[in-house]
Amino acid sequence: MNARILLLIVCASPAAVLAQGCDVITRSQSQAVPVIESHSCYEYKGMPAEALDWSCSNESKGTLTTQKRRVERCAEGYVATCQAKPTQEALANPHSTSKEKRGGSATLPDDAKVTWYYYGVEQLQQAREDCETTGGNWINQ
Repeated sequence: MNARILLLIVCASPAAVLAQGCDVITRSQSQAVPVIESHSCYEYKGMPAEALDWSCSNESKGTLTTQKRRVERCAEGYVATCQAKPTQEALANPHSTSKEKRGGSATLPDDAKVTWYYYGVEQLQQAREDCETTGGNWINQ
């Protein structure tokens, strides 16, 4: 098959354009407000493709500023991961997870998961506690 035609088909395909992850850079606006993780990325699994649309475009501009960009997949080289069951609120706030391991939401699939990959973590123990107290499974690399 002609390479140009194949490239055109791939570029025109909505699935090829949609990102699978969201890369997040976090900065503090004040020295009094510590940053727990400065660089992370998250991916949804078992959720509709459009679930990432809202959460990855929803940037905050409070005391902690986040910049988000869609990526094909989260990169290698992370220092830890947190995997948890998302709540309905996770569509706007991906850190919103449930302690319920099964079910818990009538609108999200039972097998839905959010996985956070941590690259720049200033307070590793706090990030781990945040993960585990909201029902997540923390793994150091």
